[in-house]
Amino acid sequence: MAISDARLGQIAARIAELEARLASGTLEGEAFVTASRDYAELEPVARVAEEVQAMRGELASLATLDDPEMRALADEEIARLKAELPEAEHRLSVAMLPRDTADARPAMLEIRAGTGGDEAALFAADLFRMYERFAAEQGWRVEVISANANELGGFKEVVAHVSGQGVFARLKFESGVHRVQRVPVTESGGRIHTSAATVAVLPEPDEVDVQIEDKDLKIDIYRASGAGGQHVNTTDSAVRITHLPTGLVVICQDERSQHKNKAKAMQVLRTRLYDLRREQAQGVEAEARRAMVGSGDRSERIRTYNFPQGRVTDHRINLTLHRLPEVLEGTGLGELIDALTAEDQAKRLAAMDS
Repeated sequence: MAISDARLGQIAARIAELEARLASGTLEGEAFVTASRDYAELEPVARVAEEVQAMRGELASLATLDDPEMRALADEEIARLKAELPEAEHRLSVAMLPRDTADARPAMLEIRAGTGGDEAALFAADLFRMYERFAAEQGWRVEVISANANELGGFKEVVAHVSGQGVFARLKFESGVHRVQRVPVTESGGRIHTSAATVAVLPEPDEVDVQIEDKDLKIDIYRASGAGGQHVNTTDSAVRITHLPTGLVVICQDERSQHKNKAKAMQVLRTRLYDLRREQAQGVEAEARRAMVGSGDRSERIRTYNFPQGRVTDHRINLTLHRLPEVLEGTGLGELIDALTAEDQAKRLAAMDS
């Protein structure tokens, strides 16, 4: 998608206007917040646009150079610019793609054991540790909201809040069914089993995005249960919240305080409601976009982790990495996420050109 010189000029003019308004000191309140947000969104685009504009200008200038002594140097520089300009124009096209408004938000990460019993729960724990380590690499913060562990140290379900820069943008393609093929620790015969866990990554809303009426909630308080011993509360502190209009149910029992459990449950409920309303609002456009790298639906198998062969395969883009340990350590996960992001960008660019 070629960006015209006129469009580059418009971008430069708009960023200059925003800079002047922000520097004037006359903006207050909502006007300042809006201008600051617009500047933050446009600045990366303007930076690449300026680079493209400079390269095009330099090419035009070199093409008119008549000095015979400088011609050889000019031809060399022209060849370099012609080789580098398409890549810069591609980066500009990507930067100008419509953004998912949720990309910059924190996210709720939900992992649930699927088919496979205890082995599936152990795999769910492996996935959670993978995301924890990846988050640490990104400088993000992970806070466990609720966890339902089994006796072997696996998770039947774990829900965590992940905060930091660009969390949802990086993790949104992780939603779906993750499959593992390995010999379970509980298997004495050495046979390879296939188990699965589902991952859901939901953007977290601001409180103003989702208003919840008290009359729409049914709140039950009861005694928490767990894997036994010290994990079981002896007071009625567990909270189950049912959102009556949608039937969504959230349970939180990890904290000893009823109030803390209720606050965390409301945080999860608000996120799930926001995700539900976001899907409904985006409608057909969301369906088309999800089709680019798979739907991300929790019923769709998106990735297989094969231990005997030491490989990870993402089925949406047919990418296989023979570096299973690095992926599970979090250090290799970025390569998969980068490939999925690049595929999404390529499909969206192609859709805009067609």
